[in-house]
Amino acid sequence: MGDWPSVIRSTPQHLSWFWQISKQCLDLLFPPVCVGCQQAGHHLCAACAQKVEPVGQAICDRCGTVQHTPIAECLDCQLRLDSPLVFTRTATRYVGAMRQGIHHLKYENCPELAPLLARYLVTMFAQTPWPAIYNRLDGVVPVPLHAARRAERGYNQTELLATAFCQQVQLPLRAEWLKRTRATQSQVHLNAHQRQANVEGAFQAQPQIKNKTILLIDDVYTTGATLRGCAAAAMAAGATAVYGLTLATPIAINMRNR
Repeated sequence: MGDWPSVIRSTPQHLSWFWQISKQCLDLLFPPVCVGCQQAGHHLCAACAQKVEPVGQAICDRCGTVQHTPIAECLDCQLRLDSPLVFTRTATRYVGAMRQGIHHLKYENCPELAPLLARYLVTMFAQTPWPAIYNRLDGVVPVPLHAARRAERGYNQTELLATAFCQQVQLPLRAEWLKRTRATQSQVHLNAHQRQANVEGAFQAQPQIKNKTILLIDDVYTTGATLRGCAAAAMAAGATAVYGLTLATPIAINMRNR
């Protein structure tokens, strides 16, 4: 596996000077610990950042899930002809430091991890076919949390990822274009059919999305049910096209699509 580019190793850009100074003071009092190796000094050290596994080229060209060899459409995509997504790509494998990083971002009150993890989205976005699509995109829309879940967590981790991503690729963040109108249970222990039913009708797009081409951002892609639910709401409101970009995928689950 080759090295990740320098954007993965470098300090996150576009952070305000006040935020940087505040962070440095807090780090002196409470040194951060790497989510990958537990060594003090960084939330994600350079060594662990380099060990994060990219998804690679052996994927389904439509949904982006990992396959034994590159294919145009996996079995799931062949059976799902009405998907509202043009295509989806995922940056990394949901293992090791990446899995720990996402867990800490979502459940351990570590929003400072978002700019570090968003760099993998940026790296994926620099690869084909994204450069050809860049100028078509009208906005980046993070998968929304229900208001109750957001109040409980204190933030939407996907919106934090999307915010850092937009700052680095110079695209407008449009979090207000999509709302989660129904509280849904966690998808973690649900199968594919249950996941799809769980998010059915849970999202509503705003009128501003009409005639817009959007990029959806999410943290983990398992079966794609959440992204499809968001994309369906966007298309129903008149969006022109919807693409998906996610941070990580649990390979063992997606390999069933071969």
